[in-house]
Amino acid sequence: MKKIVVLGMGLCVALAFSSCKSSESAYKKAYEKAKQQELADASAASTTTEAPAEIVAPVETAPVAPVTSAPVREEKVELVSGEGLRAYSVVCGSFGVKSNADGLKAQMDNEGYNAKVVYNAQNNMYRVIVESFDTRSEATRARDAFKAKYPNRKDFQGAWLLYRVN
Repeated sequence: MKKIVVLGMGLCVALAFSSCKSSESAYKKAYEKAKQQELADASAASTTTEAPAEIVAPVETAPVAPVTSAPVREEKVELVSGEGLRAYSVVCGSFGVKSNADGLKAQMDNEGYNAKVVYNAQNNMYRVIVESFDTRSEATRARDAFKAKYPNRKDFQGAWLLYRVN
């Protein structure tokens, strides 16, 4: 009986860990497959014997201005560590375990940020905030600058804006 219980618990743990795995690789595979299909279609089109209908000059486009109205998540959060939490914040990480959030906070403090950890009781998540502002436009600029500072960190490229609801 003990063996069955231990085996069942082991199976549950294995399933729990496998279900939490990121599906990023699945998206990457789908993207690569679509890219290969696109290249195959382009090469097939270039090998046809039809004469081109018309040669068109390239079109010049104006550079696109950065989006100033970035999406914002509204959450009721309470400050756990750090100080100076304002209405709009740049969130660089979200964790279910407080010690993981504290580790990223320490890392951001070492990078020169005045990082904060806030807790969202509704979602049971700890958010690591690198900067906090009174206006949405300031927070948007700071988020874009943060992403630009860490172009090789995929986790930081997902930084987002949080509006603190009272």
